[in-house]
Amino acid sequence: MVCKYDYLVIGSGIAGMSFALKVADAGKVALICKTTLEEANTFLAQGGVASVTNRLVDDFDKHIKDTMIAGDYLSDPIAVEKVVREAPSQIEQLIKWGVAFDKNEKGDFDLHKEGGHSEFRILHHKDNTGAEIQDSLIETVKKHKNIDVFENRFAVEILTQHHLGKIVTRHTGGISCYGAYVLNIATGEVDTFLSRITLMATGGVGAVYKTTTNPLVATGDGIAMVYRAKGEVKDMEFVQFHPTALYHPGDRPSFLITEAMRGYGAVLRTTDGKEFMQKYDSRLSLAPRDIVARAIDNEMKMRGDDHVYLDVTHKDADETKKHFPNIYAKCLSLGIDITKDYIPVAPAAHYLCGGIKVDSNACSSIERLYAVGECSCTGLHGGNRLASNSLIEAVVYADAAAKHALTHISKYVYREDIPAWNDEGTQIPEEMVLITQSIKEVGQIMSTYVGIVRSDIRLKRAWNRLDIIYEETERLFKRSKASKDICELRNIINVGYLIMRQAMERKESRGLHYTIDYPPIKK
Repeated sequence: MVCKYDYLVIGSGIAGMSFALKVADAGKVALICKTTLEEANTFLAQGGVASVTNRLVDDFDKHIKDTMIAGDYLSDPIAVEKVVREAPSQIEQLIKWGVAFDKNEKGDFDLHKEGGHSEFRILHHKDNTGAEIQDSLIETVKKHKNIDVFENRFAVEILTQHHLGKIVTRHTGGISCYGAYVLNIATGEVDTFLSRITLMATGGVGAVYKTTTNPLVATGDGIAMVYRAKGEVKDMEFVQFHPTALYHPGDRPSFLITEAMRGYGAVLRTTDGKEFMQKYDSRLSLAPRDIVARAIDNEMKMRGDDHVYLDVTHKDADETKKHFPNIYAKCLSLGIDITKDYIPVAPAAHYLCGGIKVDSNACSSIERLYAVGECSCTGLHGGNRLASNSLIEAVVYADAAAKHALTHISKYVYREDIPAWNDEGTQIPEEMVLITQSIKEVGQIMSTYVGIVRSDIRLKRAWNRLDIIYEETERLFKRSKASKDICELRNIINVGYLIMRQAMERKESRGLHYTIDYPPIKK
């Protein structure tokens, strides 16, 4: 089947849906979801959205400074200024789409403070802000007559000159995107979606790791597709591990204990009840995530423990339940009353600061292809993302992409000569264990050797192990019919390779990339 749309949006989180809503009045939009509209990283975001709101104590310069410090001064100042200054207007847009941020008794926004922020500037909806945003956008998207939603569809490859028989390399230049091959998971057929403009909004890469807070659909699909299409990918070594995921062996993904809880006053303790963050940073439990995650990792390794504790028992019980109802309910279901008991936590892969390199208009290095959200690398986060900067980055750059796309789409036409997907001579893999076991192996390799603390020898070992799985998987892919499982396996291998390679290239400890072979210079 061949489908034609003005705009093809691959991904259904805050980035993809906000872009779709902003261009839909001007053309037909296809919104591709790997599973359902609800399953996205956005939905699981607990903390909130960072934006300068209380102008009596906060200002743009403070937010900019906090972002640059957290990013270890690797952030692009232009991107930082863009996001910070445009944040308030995009907050207004989210509210118009139905997002209800919490307010206090006076009717003002109930602002939280999180690690790395110098002021209270996190807008939130209880402790499930992402779900509130996702639900509001879904409702708005479903009402728009120009947006067609395709659930349970998997984008296999983007279409470029390569599919017209032309040799394309990373040095070719002039590569263009004409749409994507999209797998219908229900039928097993691969359809051709032709588009004048394509937006990649496929989210993060957490599922590349054994332990992650991300939904298991976060397999880096967009990044892998763009990499295979010879697009530019940047800063993949900067993988953020959230310091406080609920430690409950067997859970995948791990349940997130929001950073807002530490902003609220929760304290980190070792398993014998002792505070330890004073040994690592003067900001204690509210230090930026990279520092806190490494501190927890170090304490666990020194003591031989599987977790540390987060203690909120000293706070008012009713207030705690009011602010964190979902965390309270989840922990209580496991026999942990957070108003009386310590919460067992451990770091888990959470957020990718790198991705598909884009400019200030969210344009990738491939013509007609935009990238927005966690799969993109705008330069905002640098070496480490400041808490709650990601959701606002997504809407600011979705807005930029929409404005740019609307002014350029008239010069693009459909490529009618793209051939249909050819799977002649392939078959359904007779042993699924070949795929499922490889997925487990990749997760183990990445968590063991390419985690919070790295070294040259660990990265080299990971490289060698992954290379074997890559060769096996490519052979299997060529003789198999396309399926979600084998495509995801290919993608996590590609993403794992990119994280490793760019980690090996960075000969310093900076931001989220910490290597014992190049210890950080004391400032």
